[in-house]
Amino acid sequence: MNTMLTSGWAHPAKAALRVALMGAACFAAIAPLEDRAVSAAVPARAVQAERLDDGSPEVAARVALGPGGRDIRLAGDLIEGVAARVAALLAANPGVERIHLTSDGGLVDEAVALGALVAERRLATYVPDACASACTLVFVRGRTRYLATGAQLGFHAPYELAPDGRIETVDPAAERAAYLAAGLASDFVTRTLSVAPADIWIPEPSRLREAGVVTEMVGSDRFPDSTLDADPSPQAARAEVLRNLPILSGLDPGAVDAIATWYREGYLAGRTVAQALAGLRERTSAALRQRLRVVDDASIRTLGRLVLANRAEAETCHALAQGDLVALDEALRRVRAGAPGLASLLARRSSDMQVVSPGDDTPSRAASLVHRAAQPACAKPIAALRRALARSRPGAAGSLRAILLGDPPTTIASAALP
Repeated sequence: MNTMLTSGWAHPAKAALRVALMGAACFAAIAPLEDRAVSAAVPARAVQAERLDDGSPEVAARVALGPGGRDIRLAGDLIEGVAARVAALLAANPGVERIHLTSDGGLVDEAVALGALVAERRLATYVPDACASACTLVFVRGRTRYLATGAQLGFHAPYELAPDGRIETVDPAAERAAYLAAGLASDFVTRTLSVAPADIWIPEPSRLREAGVVTEMVGSDRFPDSTLDADPSPQAARAEVLRNLPILSGLDPGAVDAIATWYREGYLAGRTVAQALAGLRERTSAALRQRLRVVDDASIRTLGRLVLANRAEAETCHALAQGDLVALDEALRRVRAGAPGLASLLARRSSDMQVVSPGDDTPSRAASLVHRAAQPACAKPIAALRRALARSRPGAAGSLRAILLGDPPTTIASAALP
């Protein structure tokens, strides 16, 4: 019977690009708590794999060579055969320096074998998002062990599945030896192996550093993006783009596809997370600008009044000054719970427009009296907005388009490929 370390957790999604944990669809999302085991779902993936006799294959981790032959990307379950696949990839690619790990665990024997390969080749290990249970046995064997800011490591005791599917705890001697051999503090190892199999412990980064688990915390600009490691298909890239920038759902599908293609090509070429996010936002802002340039005049005047009403908000000011429509949308939606931001304007057609009375083109008295002293970065654009809205309708719309939808004053240089 195989000893297992498979977690029942799903890492809370990061604010930027996210990694989908294979096999974690039915797991409860949980947050890290220091020095406490966090209750999680029973390791449903492992139980399901043993219980079902319908011939459904287990889903092994995807293992792929990263750009330039310097990284191996592993995402998914550590089932039988994964270590052999990594060994073959290493044998064919002597320039590999790091292995990216995104996994909620699997078989202990498989993890130990994979960890031995990592140690033998003196590879660095890197967790861009989440590594739990048996995955940590691989991570700690790294010559240098990197954890991305916001990423998490999860620990609990090993277990076996009885013939009837019950989870049975086992002697953790092998896991204890592996952790101690990697240089982890003995009290940390004891704490780790005291966590019940159906629970998960997610230590704070400071605790991980103190115990010798993590060598270095790294930012999103350090290593290639791992967001599509589990599925690098065009469909997955499109879904990831829409998940991170839902405002795109209001644009033409062709525009979304073009942005998703740019993102996927950058992933394959080795663009970092920071570069990917900056580029996605820049391209989305440009697509929004192009779309809003052709909406009716009433929608443009509505946008002008929205911005003017919230002109003193720091985020609105910065977005307006930079010509960043993504940030402007986010700022407008944060001002009031449930506010649609730019989405409602993208969906409007000329036939949907209400007749605007002559007085509607000027900002309301309430808006003009709120926060008279606009922030310095906003002073000139806000003054221009006020003058534009005071003009007659055709003239107002033309001026507002120039102010709100002109090309941004700067280009995000980090969006370029390295």
